[in-house]
Amino acid sequence: MKKILKIIGVLIAIIIVATGIYYIANTEALPKGVQGKEAEELAKKMMSAINKRAFDATEILEWSFRGKHHYVWRKKEGLVDVSWDSMLVTVNLTDYSKSIGTSSELIETAINFFNNDSFWLVAPYKVFDDGVERSIVKVDGKDALLIKYTSGGTTPGDSYLWILDENYAPVSFKMWTQIIPIGGVSATWNDLTTTDSGIKLPTSHTLSLFGLKIDMGEVKAYNPDADKLAQTILNTVKHEAYKNTRYIDWSFKGKRFYKWDKKLHIIDVKWNDARVLLHPNNLTKSSVYLNGKEVSFNKNLVNRALNFFNNDSFWLVAPHKLFEPGIYRSIEMIDGKESLHVKYSTGGTTPGDSYTWTLDENYLPISFQMYVQKMKKKGTYVSWEEWTQTESGTLLPKNHRYLSGRKINMGDVKGYN
Repeated sequence: MKKILKIIGVLIAIIIVATGIYYIANTEALPKGVQGKEAEELAKKMMSAINKRAFDATEILEWSFRGKHHYVWRKKEGLVDVSWDSMLVTVNLTDYSKSIGTSSELIETAINFFNNDSFWLVAPYKVFDDGVERSIVKVDGKDALLIKYTSGGTTPGDSYLWILDENYAPVSFKMWTQIIPIGGVSATWNDLTTTDSGIKLPTSHTLSLFGLKIDMGEVKAYNPDADKLAQTILNTVKHEAYKNTRYIDWSFKGKRFYKWDKKLHIIDVKWNDARVLLHPNNLTKSSVYLNGKEVSFNKNLVNRALNFFNNDSFWLVAPHKLFEPGIYRSIEMIDGKESLHVKYSTGGTTPGDSYTWTLDENYLPISFQMYVQKMKKKGTYVSWEEWTQTESGTLLPKNHRYLSGRKINMGDVKGYN
């Protein structure tokens, strides 16, 4: 027996020594960052890179944590359903006392689970939360963002050093936390999925500590209320009739003239002495005319006609495009009323542009604010006026107007079959 106890004692001593050696070899001291204007600007660039605006407007998020804790976060309502084993708790994030669970102990457990597990999902979006200190640390000659949580959550006092890519998006972080005794343990933040609300969220993380992996389950973020509002707009502008419309004629500022065969997606584009019979799906099939006579294929004129069409058709049919692929919809409040914010991630001439639609009492679009990257427009107001019901039954606008009074006339707008 004494021999066995001696062996156990030796093993325990070896484990303690090995643990100590591992700790000394791998722990890092918390770096000292520099607070101030540059740190604030770096944090803002990070927010822009991860589309903080879309996160703020996201209505519902779903995920799990290591297959054990499962979440439906109704962010717009300030509620989160937390389930594990056979337990279900609805946490009221605005007022914990209004949470729903079978006991106060279970509610507290659910709150602690959420504080930890949501951090692994949305931590980059929290750098401007109350009680957060931001500073800059140099890592390999590049700026990294050091975040310290002085209050809030379950473990105030924790610090995280965000490593950013060339576009200021986070790719990993190092942490100094109460729960992990080794300082500077790193975790990846690059196994991302693009969600329906337009934000990118991690589906897993890999830690430098023994290669531990944290799986976030099937990550979702979506905006059902925004989708409902967008569908209401489509009903108002008679979108079903638009889908069945064969031909649309219009002009743009009296300079460019269009006849669009929607079914075949062929557009007759005219400007000055040029005319292009445009085939957007196969540009090489396009025909080019100068002064009324057909000439050999001219790539420059065909591309110019395509750019004209992409721009000028948007001013005619944009409200009909709300559910096209690559478009993210969210609700934005303007003067106490719901408006629809849409962002184009693909398509057109300038993907990345966004627009906020304001609506009348019947949900007819009456204006938008433009956020156009190429033109550096930041919330420029333009009206959508003189909606007309065409022969085919759909609604299309005849005029637009800037606040300056500058007008965009769409000519003799027609839709027919």
